Amino acid sequence: MTKTVFIDFDGTLADHGQVPAAHIEAIQEIRANGHRVLLCTGRPKSLVPKLLRDSLFDGLVCAAGGYVEINGHVLIDTRFPADVASRTVALLTEHHTTFILEAPEAVYCLPDAADRVREAFSGKVWSTDPDDESYELMSAVHTADDLSGCSFGKAVVVESSGPTVGELAELIGPAVSAIQISVQGMSGGAGEIYLRGIDKSAGMARVAEYLGTPRSEIVAIGDGYNDVEMVAYAGIGVVVEGAPKALLDHAQFIIPGPAEHGLVDAFDRLGLSSAPVVH
Repeated sequence: MTKTVFIDFDGTLADHGQVPAAHIEAIQEIRANGHRVLLCTGRPKSLVPKLLRDSLFDGLVCAAGGYVEINGHVLIDTRFPADVASRTVALLTEHHTTFILEAPEAVYCLPDAADRVREAFSGKVWSTDPDDESYELMSAVHTADDLSGCSFGKAVVVESSGPTVGELAELIGPAVSAIQISVQGMSGGAGEIYLRGIDKSAGMARVAEYLGTPRSEIVAIGDGYNDVEMVAYAGIGVVVEGAPKALLDHAQFIIPGPAEHGLVDAFDRLGLSSAPVVH
């Protein structure tokens, strides 16, 4: 039976932004065997390397469920309502936070925050090596003096010397929630502000509906707090060692991290790499 596999990016597929060649080969192998593989990440599409998003996966669930695309067809592209977006930008600016606004086409920040954003994300989201496939992601950062009219699906607080991300979300209002950032190596104060009701499982459910896939045939593999709903939704949940307890509680089994090629282990244990699907 064909499985539909959803894989988190940071800490699951990639180790500090770098995808091991063994993971790329393993995904190619199980797709050749007839299984579907989708990236399921908190990152916006604009911060997924082009080589990966264009050829490695059958589809993308980005922005933690706020954006879904299959074969170039966009199924979901949820943005902050204009009033909530304006209030979010005003409050993050008022409290002197370093923040970005994420959208599928780009990420946006104030000019005086650009250098700090690039520094914070270097070696975690993108590489400073021009020969690396993730180097191109630095060009996704766009600056503007006025972000009040920006269209975005999620706000990321990179640094805050004042209120915590949770407190900022409360100030913005009941339309939003907050969660610790999922990017490996980011400071403990960094976090994401997203629309309430948006999570990875919502994006997965839309994919399942579109493809006609029963939940029992869905596999989800993740490592962080924003993967809890994803792994709980799946028929088979696989979790990276060292994950939060809230996520481990939903695991059918545990795998090593990406530095030890955990996806290879997961696919072998699930029998996805052993033989083609027979229809």
